[in-house]
Amino acid sequence: MSEAVREAPKKERREFRNIHVTELSNYRLPLAGLVSILHRISGFLLFGLLPVVLYLLEQSLRSEYSFAYFQGIASTPLVKLIFLALIWGYTQHFCSGVRHLIMDTHVGLDKDSARKSAATVLVIATVVTLLVALKLFGVF
Repeated sequence: MSEAVREAPKKERREFRNIHVTELSNYRLPLAGLVSILHRISGFLLFGLLPVVLYLLEQSLRSEYSFAYFQGIASTPLVKLIFLALIWGYTQHFCSGVRHLIMDTHVGLDKDSARKSAATVLVIATVVTLLVALKLFGVF
């Protein structure tokens, strides 16, 4: 009887564990996860730079001379790139926030719809940022 009851060969099971920093290049993040991470990064960027932007606004409104001074600073390419980063942060955060609000109504929760909405958020944020960049750098 001992021969009749044989052990079935054990199937090799995949080991699940925490992802180490050295394995990040092997891990493929879904598009929805990328949009979620970018939403957090853009929110942090907007929150962190809000006091700076408000201070600059306050200083530029003090007089015509201070406005002209800040207008001269704002025309430099480095400051334009900083403004462009803020504009990207705003558009990315706004678009992915609208996506999350729509998902809160239980619309588009399946995998295919989530992937499409994440791709839509990335495309809209990129296109708006590129259009603003073209206007900011004087192309049109």
